[in-house]
Amino acid sequence: MDLTVVVIPTYNEAANIQGIIHAVMDLPVPLDLLVVDDNSPDGTANIVQGLQETFPQLHLEVRQNKEGLGPAYIHGFKWAMDKGYTYLFEMDADFSHPPKALAPMLALLEANKADVVIGSRYKTGIRVRKWPLSRIVLSLGASLYVRIITGLPVADPTAGFVGYKIKALSSIKLDDIRFKGYAFQIALKFWLWKKDFRIVEFPITFTDRAAGDSKMNTSIINEAIFGIIGMKLRSLFKKQT
Repeated sequence: MDLTVVVIPTYNEAANIQGIIHAVMDLPVPLDLLVVDDNSPDGTANIVQGLQETFPQLHLEVRQNKEGLGPAYIHGFKWAMDKGYTYLFEMDADFSHPPKALAPMLALLEANKADVVIGSRYKTGIRVRKWPLSRIVLSLGASLYVRIITGLPVADPTAGFVGYKIKALSSIKLDDIRFKGYAFQIALKFWLWKKDFRIVEFPITFTDRAAGDSKMNTSIINEAIFGIIGMKLRSLFKKQT
């Protein structure tokens, strides 16, 4: 039987985590859920632990240090590979990614129509709610920049709502991807594209978080700007980082 796990990294998501767990667990498709928490001081992990008796398919990994999005996802990906899952999704805890999209995105993987499916904000126009114009312009500019630098034929290369076949993820040397922020999302798509895996974009409507604080900061932006150039240059000389 093919099993699917949804990986959600958290840091100080106590205001959102119970709601997103219920939203995923209530979907009409069988899904496991792994929360990778970076030792949140607001008690996020305690809330997850309290729900594990209700949801036996809910799992928790607590890391001792806050190291960023990329290392948290790598931890979750390796956990899923060790457990024998067939499909894996990554998504945020803050409801910016619509949980109901998981079912049709999973169907694309199960029907072998894609190896990677991206919940895309920009595949069919601009599908973003509650963002100021400045943030939309920044995001669109980042997407254009990534496409120009890398050649990646994806409308939303910075998207963080993505489904993978585990066999695709397993082809990447995850420990060689050292990005901590949103550049990690770009790198995954780039290397999978370079390896000729099929990437499909599924249009979603992205909604800005209603609770909790954004993790975006200057260092994350700088990492994406300069790190992507370095990644592209390295790709000219070898297959992966």
